[in-house]
Amino acid sequence: METYTNTLFAWTGISIIAFMALIFKSAPYGRHFIPSLRSSMPSRLGWILMESPTVSLMLLFIIFFSDSLGIVEMTFALIWMVHYIHRGFIWPLRAKLKGKRMSLVVVLLGSIFNLVNVYIQGSWIFIYGSYEKEWLLSPFFIVGLLVFLIGLYINIKSDNILMELRKEHGSGYHIPNGFLYNKVSCPNYFGEILEWLGWFIMTLSPAGLVFLIWTMANLIPRAKSNHEWSIENIEGYPKDRKKVIPYLY
Repeated sequence: METYTNTLFAWTGISIIAFMALIFKSAPYGRHFIPSLRSSMPSRLGWILMESPTVSLMLLFIIFFSDSLGIVEMTFALIWMVHYIHRGFIWPLRAKLKGKRMSLVVVLLGSIFNLVNVYIQGSWIFIYGSYEKEWLLSPFFIVGLLVFLIGLYINIKSDNILMELRKEHGSGYHIPNGFLYNKVSCPNYFGEILEWLGWFIMTLSPAGLVFLIWTMANLIPRAKSNHEWSIENIEGYPKDRKKVIPYLY
């Protein structure tokens, strides 16, 4: 437990460093990819490689602890899988990523993050956390699950709007409208932040809190970069939109 606790503190500290770095330097993928980078791979493959450990390692946790699994642990694992099967496999196969490339550094750092995060979340769920089956009827779980599902809906619907936009107007970047795009530039990121806020509430765990901190440290600077890039590079882009959190930022 001492090693686990130290990992949580260290990982939180690294999230602050990552936040400061991303505020000043955009991660080189998507609209911020630098074509001159020699070390890169197709974005679709990069996303799948980067996100797949979130599924495979959680499955290993389930298999290893199968003899002692309770309904709460299985419920948490199922909720986790719902997000990451979509994020790691369904979204990359649906997204318009043909011809796009991603820096190998981004793939490597993303893979490392996911490996550590699965260790942190899986260790809490299957080893250090303690939940009775009644937890699934507690206000924390019910409210947390509701927040998670709202975030998942916002995330997927926002991605679908972007996909439809490219079907209608072709490749490149266009001005999305409707739904939360009338309020913020990156509602998909807002949805993901809500998902892991819900995860923290439903697990009421230090692991969930650390993941929420990391999610905000990663996505808020990325939303800032995307918002500013859109204003500079997309003609007529609405400057009055917030970046990621409606009415606030």
